[in-house]
Amino acid sequence: MTDQIQLDQLCINTIRTLSIDAVEKAQSGHPGTPMGAAPTVYCLWQRFLRYDPEHPEWPNRDRFVLSAGHASALLYSLLYLSGVKATSPSYEVTDRLAVTLDDLKNFRQAGSRCTGHPEYGWTSGVETTTGPLGQGVAVSVGMAIAERWLAATYNRPSYELFEHNVYALCSDGDMMEGISSEAASLAGHLKLANLCWIYDDNNISIEGSTDITFTEDVAARFAAYGWHVVRVDDANDLPLLTHAYETFLDTHDRPTLIIVRSHIGYGAPHKQDRREAHGEALGPEEVRLAKEFFGWDPDSQFYVPEGVSAHFKAQIGSRGATKHATWEQLFAAYHSQYPDLAKQIDCLQLRGLPENWDSALPTFPTDQKGIATRDSSGKVLNTIAAQMPWLLGGAADLAPSTKTELKDTIYGNFQAPRQDDNEGGNYGGRNFHFGVREHAMCAIASGMSLSKLRPYAASFFIFTDYCRAAIRLSAMMQIPVIYIWTHDSISLGEDGPTHQPIEHLASLRAMPGMIVLRPADANEVVEAWRVIMQLKDRPVCLVLTRQAIATLDRTKYAHANGVSCGAYVLADAPDHKPDVLLLATGSEVSLCVTAYEQLKSEGIKARVVSMPSWELFENQSREYRDSVLPPEITARVAVEEASTFGWERYTGFDGAILGLRTFGLSAPTKIVEQHFGFESAHVVAAAKAQITRSALKK
Repeated sequence: MTDQIQLDQLCINTIRTLSIDAVEKAQSGHPGTPMGAAPTVYCLWQRFLRYDPEHPEWPNRDRFVLSAGHASALLYSLLYLSGVKATSPSYEVTDRLAVTLDDLKNFRQAGSRCTGHPEYGWTSGVETTTGPLGQGVAVSVGMAIAERWLAATYNRPSYELFEHNVYALCSDGDMMEGISSEAASLAGHLKLANLCWIYDDNNISIEGSTDITFTEDVAARFAAYGWHVVRVDDANDLPLLTHAYETFLDTHDRPTLIIVRSHIGYGAPHKQDRREAHGEALGPEEVRLAKEFFGWDPDSQFYVPEGVSAHFKAQIGSRGATKHATWEQLFAAYHSQYPDLAKQIDCLQLRGLPENWDSALPTFPTDQKGIATRDSSGKVLNTIAAQMPWLLGGAADLAPSTKTELKDTIYGNFQAPRQDDNEGGNYGGRNFHFGVREHAMCAIASGMSLSKLRPYAASFFIFTDYCRAAIRLSAMMQIPVIYIWTHDSISLGEDGPTHQPIEHLASLRAMPGMIVLRPADANEVVEAWRVIMQLKDRPVCLVLTRQAIATLDRTKYAHANGVSCGAYVLADAPDHKPDVLLLATGSEVSLCVTAYEQLKSEGIKARVVSMPSWELFENQSREYRDSVLPPEITARVAVEEASTFGWERYTGFDGAILGLRTFGLSAPTKIVEQHFGFESAHVVAAAKAQITRSALKK
């Protein structure tokens, strides 16, 4: 055995034993996959990954995604041994390490950077939050798309600024999840040759051997998707792994799947298989057996032999530093030759906005007939896109219905360039066609956002049911993905209960970190987009109507810029001392305005409060919130064509909530609204009843 082979094996076993010790000390976690997959990731990181540990936010770095997030100890061991530096929330490098030995010793404990599953933003070097299986690989497709788009948009002759690859380590569970199939299908269609999934084929799941559920030919499936498939029959064979990665780099017309056969544990396989599957520590006896198998001192803990850290520094560290320095020199020259383009790159890397991005935002004239908010949103979206080149996205086969297509022909469609493409498909297109793949679409949008683009993803509101896991992770990661959901209520009409969202607003409002915006008319849509574009650390759901709704007279009622506060007084009593508050979002605000005018004609003082975003409203001061919803006024009516859940926060338990407690109805819009009582007469009656109730209590 040569010195190099011995050093490689020493480093691999260090990864293994650090992972074993972390899990054993925590008495929680998955030790088997880090043990079995250690050679696979070691070969990638040490011989191929283009990554500078001193600058983990370098834009042209290769991305490594641990989709098998339960094997987090494997990634943390790599980050520690590679000496990856931590970065601040503003992406600046700090003096501390992303993962220290103390963090490893406190794996899965409060305050440690080594959380149970990798968390983006908490641990530098974690490119995306993973754990729910399938999410990581789907996000990696978005990262690969982002690289193709950045290269097509900003690279120039002799200036290959963007040419990085995306690697994702996935498990049997990832292969089973439906989102993985959606994402792989789209990646194959788009011929993302910069994408490599590494399938750690160890034949184990929670319930035991995958033979009881998963016997398909994965290689054949991915070949059918249009992927290049490479097999490595033994995860410990570094020459074969090296050849597999070289094959990926030499493949320029499709993504690559490397299937690596591994065994999940060593020493006493049956016990280790069981404990890995259930997320258990090996136990003292198994730890000793495993360490003895690796030629390790069985009594050592968190031991890093001499020469291991130096070897990581000499390989991934030296290679990454050299490539990064070369890139910085190239970008400096690019700044001189293409200053406008370089300014865009600088801006997007900091999640900034171009100067005067909002200079052409429209103002919509008063119109009783009005316009659907999906239509006004489409107009605003195109206006902003003209000023912001990295605003891009699409829908899950519903762009004509969601009005999310960027109209200017110069934007084009993001497609793999091919000779028979009459539309001139190219990777610089800004319109994305995700197909009927809602779940993958949202995860892919996260991958694009993690690459600092500003993506939007669109569909009917009801189909957030298909997207929830990906949406939730975007909120957890605090990344500014824009979700555009149309057909927002029972007023979409004839499509009926299967397509009419009921509980969806309440569900998304319950999600920490998510902002939900449901604008009341075209000018609220404008102001909603003004809020959206300034967000840097939160995703947003923009919820829009299919049906036309009146554009309110803003000379008579309050300006729509109150949207930025989440809720505002739209119409008020002449003395600003109303007897009853009418609260609503979206299309139901106009219903309240009609009721307000009727009450006013009868000498009853009402206030209409438009509440497009509960989250933004809750962020305001107590003084502001009380000025909009005075605590002393207990006569309150809330109106929303959705579940009533949550409105008690604003109406109190004695207030009236005109909402839905059943699913919808298949009928024309007006019939549906009448059937469920969404008419101004019902709002007026509820307001009068509230005034009477309040008076009797005094």
